[in-house]
Amino acid sequence: QVQLVESGGGVVQEGGSLRLSCAASGFIFRMNAMAWYRLIPGKQREWVAVITSGETTNYISSVKGRFTISRDNAENMVYLQMNNLKPEDTAFYLCNAVQVVAGHWENMFPWGQGTQVTVSS
Repeated sequence: QVQLVESGGGVVQEGGSLRLSCAASGFIFRMNAMAWYRLIPGKQREWVAVITSGETTNYISSVKGRFTISRDNAENMVYLQMNNLKPEDTAFYLCNAVQVVAGHWENMFPWGQGTQVTVSS
């Protein structure tokens, strides 16, 4: 049974930092690309960052230079270090294993409970 458990969210002031964690189980973690998504009320779920099994990373343009995704295959963990946070980063953050479908990253498993990030101005 796949489990994805996100943690580390909170309320921070603009310019602050947070580190999100995602504990994964129930699948061969090291063989899968992992990604962070975010959900903003009234908007579609947005892909934020991805790290492949070979540790290649990619980010949406709005977070490049501010967010860093990393993984620990020994612990089946994926992280998102978020620096210089902005109010527009306020969202519900989720992680998932991903695969490329028709040129786009698609989540492989049901979503976990996520973690809320709120950035105040």
